[in-house]
Amino acid sequence: MVNKPRRRKQQGHGRAYLTLGIILVLVVGGISYAYAAGLGPFGKQSASTTTPSLLYARVNTTYGSFEIELFNSLTPKTVANFVNLVNQGFYNGLMWHRVEPGFVIQTGDPNTRNASYPRSEWGKGTSGVQIPVFEDAPSLHNYEYFMAMASTGYGVPGSSQFYINLSNSTSNLNLDGKYTVFGKVISGMSVVQQIGSVQVEYNSVAGQNEPTTPIYVTNITMISSP
Repeated sequence: MVNKPRRRKQQGHGRAYLTLGIILVLVVGGISYAYAAGLGPFGKQSASTTTPSLLYARVNTTYGSFEIELFNSLTPKTVANFVNLVNQGFYNGLMWHRVEPGFVIQTGDPNTRNASYPRSEWGKGTSGVQIPVFEDAPSLHNYEYFMAMASTGYGVPGSSQFYINLSNSTSNLNLDGKYTVFGKVISGMSVVQQIGSVQVEYNSVAGQNEPTTPIYVTNITMISSP
């Protein structure tokens, strides 16, 4: 008689341990699933944290600096290409080889680095890597201070050369849908206009106006905020 309640108590402990074990397995399994799926506080960082919709860069030139906002969510491949080149130091020492007053200024050609190539080669160079797709966001336009990738033709993905619009003229807006707009100048507009107002001469070989005195991109750096 003495042993019976003791046996029932041991059996009760066994069932309790089994239930606790099942609960622990379910909790651990749930946490593991949440981590793998990127859910809740146990998961990975959300896409909005790891890939912000906007990125920022500072463009330093021999005429001063200006800052740009990059539309990462609207043109991710174009922005990724640009950021990669910036991080490589690709733009360091390149000239603003094309200056069309009241229209655009353009840079990004490695043939212009420190004016090492003759003028006949300006405007022909690339990074050697083409952006995989042409990105055309309908909400983005070639407005004043907006920047876009230059390329060899309408709807063709670019490589490294980009231009900045100097006005809202019909000529600028006619570029919509033809080149990828991927950013805009948000500070230092006076520097952009100063570059766009220098004395130029026409290069009949390249079919463009070029500054008579070289203007360089000293470097471009990514920044955390404007």
